[in-house]
Amino acid sequence: MSGLYIHIPWCVKKCPYCDFNSHEKDSRFDENRYVARLIEDFEEEVQRCAQPISTVYFGGGTPSLFAPQSFAEILARPELTDVTEVTMEANPGAVEHHDFAEYRAAGINRLSLGIQSFNDNQLPLLGRIHDANEARAACIRALEAGFSSVNLDLMYGLPEQSIDDSLQDLQTAIALQPQHISWYELTLEPNTVFGKHPPKIPPLEVRIEMSTQGIEMLGESGYQRYEVSAYARDHQMCAHNYNYWTFGNYIGIGAGAHGKILRDERFLRTRKPKMPNSYLNGVVGTETVIDCGELPVEFMMNVLRLTEGVPDASFTDQTRLPLSRIEPQLRRLRSWGLMELNRIQLTPLGYSQLDSVVAQFLAH
Repeated sequence: MSGLYIHIPWCVKKCPYCDFNSHEKDSRFDENRYVARLIEDFEEEVQRCAQPISTVYFGGGTPSLFAPQSFAEILARPELTDVTEVTMEANPGAVEHHDFAEYRAAGINRLSLGIQSFNDNQLPLLGRIHDANEARAACIRALEAGFSSVNLDLMYGLPEQSIDDSLQDLQTAIALQPQHISWYELTLEPNTVFGKHPPKIPPLEVRIEMSTQGIEMLGESGYQRYEVSAYARDHQMCAHNYNYWTFGNYIGIGAGAHGKILRDERFLRTRKPKMPNSYLNGVVGTETVIDCGELPVEFMMNVLRLTEGVPDASFTDQTRLPLSRIEPQLRRLRSWGLMELNRIQLTPLGYSQLDSVVAQFLAH
């Protein structure tokens, strides 16, 4: 099965830490025209992908800027009949969305809320337009709207944040009892405001302690860590993201969207034009073949994020390459105690050195 990623590039305000392809909404914003272009783009792409689509993910930007009817129109395509999971990202600001139940009625069954923090001192530093009360209220409304799963996005290592502050954020999220929590460290990406004007973030040893105590708290509260920054109750993992991490295929449509599809036994990377106006005007995106020498590291940088990894046979199943291509690296990592025997899965020690382990599979 394949996934479908749909990018909606507009937001109310660009956050200083955000390096996604997002643009502040202005007078050029044309929802109807963009939806029509998405449908046209999808109909072109779906003809090139042999696998049926099982998951849809609306990312951004802030997809909740669009009306529920726009999602219903997209999801009405006959190729999406067998989809089991449809995720929409949303922000808690009250001005940004319609009633959550309307999105549920339009076909969205999983919601991902960009909370980032429940602390009124932290939120302005992150450029967020909501306050802590709006964040809690949005979570409650989302959980009451009947979605199959609600995810809360939280960050730690924020400017001027203490260990207690970070854990309080996590406690607040856990108390709301969402089915899924994404908890990850703030990174200062180069092409962002924070990258150019870095705020004062906690020292490394403090961020490590935040992570250690937070992981323990989530586990004790019934949230199983199944990926580096993803925690789920009752095995309610995000199927769309799980497809990424197991090196599955996915179509990407929308301004700046990326895709990876298998066609004629070749893996292709697709990328749509980044600027919304270019995309709306039909500018053709790019398509490149992933070289065989790059497939091992591409595969590993995804599957090794999963705490339980994958069977050895998955490498051949997903890359069409023989396992012998990576056996020297597997033997070496297993001898060092960084990878489990007979499975592409990191040990706890290996998981703490994820980037170094992945680097072992770079083409030489």
